[in-house]
Amino acid sequence: MNSILLILILFIPAFASGIAVFFVQKKGTSFLKLILSFSGAYLFSITVLHLIPHVYQSNNTSSEVLGIYVLAGFLFQLFLEQFSQGIEHGHIHTDNDHDHHNHRFPIGIMFSLCLHAFLEGMPLAATHQTELALGISIHHIPAAFALGSILISTHLKKNTILITLALFAAMTPFGFLLSKAISAGEVGNIQQYFDKIMAVVIGIFLHISTTILFESGSIDHHKFNKKKMIAVIAGVAIALGSFLFVGEHDHGHDQHQQPHDHEHHDHAH
Repeated sequence: MNSILLILILFIPAFASGIAVFFVQKKGTSFLKLILSFSGAYLFSITVLHLIPHVYQSNNTSSEVLGIYVLAGFLFQLFLEQFSQGIEHGHIHTDNDHDHHNHRFPIGIMFSLCLHAFLEGMPLAATHQTELALGISIHHIPAAFALGSILISTHLKKNTILITLALFAAMTPFGFLLSKAISAGEVGNIQQYFDKIMAVVIGIFLHISTTILFESGSIDHHKFNKKKMIAVIAGVAIALGSFLFVGEHDHGHDQHQQPHDHEHHDHAH
């Protein structure tokens, strides 16, 4: 995928959904909850179908060590949520009983969200750009909306809120660009660590996606209504479609390319 297009896919939905809080009432965000359910199902599906198999096919790191990095990513996301208050999966905390915090800039929330978004962008320089970029972009829509809601509740100036939202939306593209520059040898060589970074992101995605699926949309976190079920099935179906058609095509192309290179080598020899 073209780098400019990838950056736009990552930046525009997050920034647009963040500024949407100026025009959408928080009480009318039922559609946002459906997006949240869709994004959780899609994230979980691409993690299981694309990311985990790719990482465990790597020859750079043993499967046992990769498992430790996946677990570390899961626990790291749990740690980040102590500061972000669960905004990564669409939680909005602007109740009146928290008004004494509402006039202060949420530094802890911004730091944890930006670090989270930055880490998500780094593996994009390695593999599965289309599936991973779409998953991150969809996942950031409810997160950016929740962040925008919190920023508005702090009574900050509108320009400050816009700059803050733009900073959050830019963190994943920045992670991608930095990782790409490093892997290209412009800063150093990080390709040997891509599988470990991806394993950490897998752990993060597993935590976020499962939390979304159990928490989004109802007081009873384990209750699935019809609309939510449709959104979940749609997320799984799209991820499965890309796995069956795009993945199969790429695999077939690799199989076709490998014998060609072998034949060329024998001829040269």
